[in-house]
Amino acid sequence: MNPRVGDVAGNGARIAEIANAARDRDAADLVVFPELALTGYPPEDLLLRPEFLDRVETAVAHLLEAVRGITLILGYPRRSVGGLHNVAGILRDGVLVDEYAKQALPNYSVFDEKRYFQPGPLPCVFEHEGQRIGLTICEDIWEEGPARQAAAAGAEMLININASPYHDGKQLERETLLAMRAREHRLPILYVNLVGGQDELVFDGGSFVVDAAGEVCQRAPLFADCGCLVEIDPGSPPRPRPGALAPYPEQEAGIYEALVVGIRDYVRKNGFQGALLGLSGGIDSALTLALAVDALGAEQVEAVLMPSRYTAEISIEDAQQQARQLGVRSQLIPIEPAFEAFLGLLSARFAGLEPDTTEENIQARCRGVILMAISNKSGRILLTTGNKSEMAVGYATLYGDMAGGFAPLKDVSKTLVYRLARYRNRAAQVIPERVLTRAPTAELAPNQTDQDSLPPYDLLDQILSRYIEQDQGVAEMVAAGLPEAEVRRVVRLVDRNEYKRRQAPPGVRITRRAFGRDRRYPITNGF
Repeated sequence: MNPRVGDVAGNGARIAEIANAARDRDAADLVVFPELALTGYPPEDLLLRPEFLDRVETAVAHLLEAVRGITLILGYPRRSVGGLHNVAGILRDGVLVDEYAKQALPNYSVFDEKRYFQPGPLPCVFEHEGQRIGLTICEDIWEEGPARQAAAAGAEMLININASPYHDGKQLERETLLAMRAREHRLPILYVNLVGGQDELVFDGGSFVVDAAGEVCQRAPLFADCGCLVEIDPGSPPRPRPGALAPYPEQEAGIYEALVVGIRDYVRKNGFQGALLGLSGGIDSALTLALAVDALGAEQVEAVLMPSRYTAEISIEDAQQQARQLGVRSQLIPIEPAFEAFLGLLSARFAGLEPDTTEENIQARCRGVILMAISNKSGRILLTTGNKSEMAVGYATLYGDMAGGFAPLKDVSKTLVYRLARYRNRAAQVIPERVLTRAPTAELAPNQTDQDSLPPYDLLDQILSRYIEQDQGVAEMVAAGLPEAEVRRVVRLVDRNEYKRRQAPPGVRITRRAFGRDRRYPITNGF
């Protein structure tokens, strides 16, 4: 299920619709929804508002009346004397049969559940159709205690409801872990996950069933809002019947789909009329345009070409070609008049000073003003096109190319940008080949290339991955064979540009350590 965070009434209506359809269409007798399905995940500080929790209680009461003839298991926050709990409720024919309070509260990476919730103390095992079923919630299954407690309390099967966000490789981690838990306790496990984009996070679905031997016997499609019928034969332990096994996507396909879902849900859930971006003829904007079209449709996307005195003609040609191939409306607005106006305004103040990055940044800010004006007038969100490699080292202009509402490539390294572009071109050649083979350039100065200011991207991305995602220090990277001078240079750039990243728009998280919710370093920092 793909809920909208905070839309308690809307999510509740969707839950009732799905439950009644499962009863009538599939003859199901139990329907399971994800963690905090009623509120969406993560609701963050909405959980601190009494009115929000009042709405949750109203929605639960409504579901008790609206759905009969099928048992519901769903997640929501519950107030009690002991505080607020993250619970899985069992609703059956107008009765709240029981509630399980999550015991293991994650407080790392993108999670901060201890800010809001108190841990539950006890397992929950209920009887359904002659079988004893234990409930767990997300992080519970990653620790040994909750599953062991449920088994000791007589559970013959476990249901684990989740709001488990995507990162590259996450589905295999989940299935490997649950297979181990199933074998430990000789119990089948049903794993039900959230799907959809929520700010920086993408939830990839991929719900699945493992039998008591730890074999995956059914898997739902990834990145899809769908219901899957699971048939279970009674016994001790119960035996899930083999079902459809949706395939794993290859690495680039999974990442690409996560980016598409992140864009689509951010735009639609926030009520924008579509998206626009500056199309430069370079690889980053080319990939961003393809992602936006795949997420929203060509009619909802607009591209703006803004050449300067330093823009090569082939950049304009390649950008126009891509816009035509994708069926996107494009407009050409040269920035030279605006650039000249700013230079004139500042001529007295800059007299006697040599041109430097100041003039380069003015060009980027001219583009930012134009794009934000069109965004304001059209109601379309401005997508920025910078990648993780650039954001890491500050190779971006505040209030220039960083201006915008959403940054699809914020967690995508430059080398991965090229891989994703080539992956997308396998379906149809929508990114011109010349864009893939030209040396990357900001085109803010004569004959400029990125490598004038940065190490080669294959080396830069190695250093960034080790420093940002693996927390390696300089000595460790040098010992691994990376050149010390470049390592020190890159680390210094990362550290000094935290202030820029704090002012960047949100973007899709695809790695274990993204800028934003994941990595929160002090700006003023003497480490």
